[in-house]
Amino acid sequence: SGVSWNESQHCRLLVPEQLQLCRRNLEVMPSIVRAARHTQALCQQSFADMRWNCSSIQRAPRFGPDLLKGTREAAFVYALAAATIAHGIARACASGELPLCSCGPGPPGDPGPGGRWGGCGDNLSYGLQLGAAFADSSSRSGRSGTHGSKAMNLHNSAVGRTVLSDSLDTKCKCHGVSGSCSVKTCWKGLSSLDEIASDLKSKYLAAIKVSHRLVGPRKQLIPKDMDARPVTETDLVYLINSPDYCTPNLQLGSLGTQDRQCNKSSVGSASCALLCCGRGYNTYTEEVEERCHCRYRWCCSVVCRRCRRSVERHVCK
Repeated sequence: SGVSWNESQHCRLLVPEQLQLCRRNLEVMPSIVRAARHTQALCQQSFADMRWNCSSIQRAPRFGPDLLKGTREAAFVYALAAATIAHGIARACASGELPLCSCGPGPPGDPGPGGRWGGCGDNLSYGLQLGAAFADSSSRSGRSGTHGSKAMNLHNSAVGRTVLSDSLDTKCKCHGVSGSCSVKTCWKGLSSLDEIASDLKSKYLAAIKVSHRLVGPRKQLIPKDMDARPVTETDLVYLINSPDYCTPNLQLGSLGTQDRQCNKSSVGSASCALLCCGRGYNTYTEEVEERCHCRYRWCCSVVCRRCRRSVERHVCK
């Protein structure tokens, strides 16, 4: 992501649906590469303590069955990727990194007492427009996947961008004598990607199972359970149930949880009971080295000693 992109060397590495977009928007490609890396890191961070820990995302764009067959996990990944790409482009515009866009437009009205619009807001509209074109291109093509999975992916990507749009808020910086904040400069800025990922994980846990079937003249995503509420533009949806991810199964995309470290004292998803799927766990002790007895030295450093201590680890059988 730190190099200049060119058509012959880099764009050809993308799937065909994204090739033309790459050629027309070379300057934005480093932002999209960074967004892809952020998506990987955020997904693994969000699910680090669960049976499915998003490790399969490291093989992108060659996804396995856990992310190709319309699972709840696929819903989260598509939504997160769409939000992260749009977020990255919006921020790149505001930072002056992209020549074709700049700060987001200043909103009408007054930001509040003592406030004035200024600074450089995130360019959400440009990020949404170009981000959607890139993230949705393969789902809109007729090259691969069923109509149901494409509809699901497009819906969940739109949910990711909706969550991003809803996070746009007024941010202000104070000016004045001795921090009096007599004057505030305000702008419109997006939430951090950590917050976006957290919101999407909540939607993952409440995702609705759907089927893609004919309603009137066209097919729509309809809740599988007829008693379920209708799908809205803020709901993540999925087509098939996920495996329990307890044991390895390549056909289902399950890597299993053997040798995963669990938390003996937890009662949540990281607990040894849940993470180890009832198989039990092995306990072992290891020594770790860490900084200790730190003190401040004038001026201007902190000096620490190195200490060793024993740590008890619990690993799933």
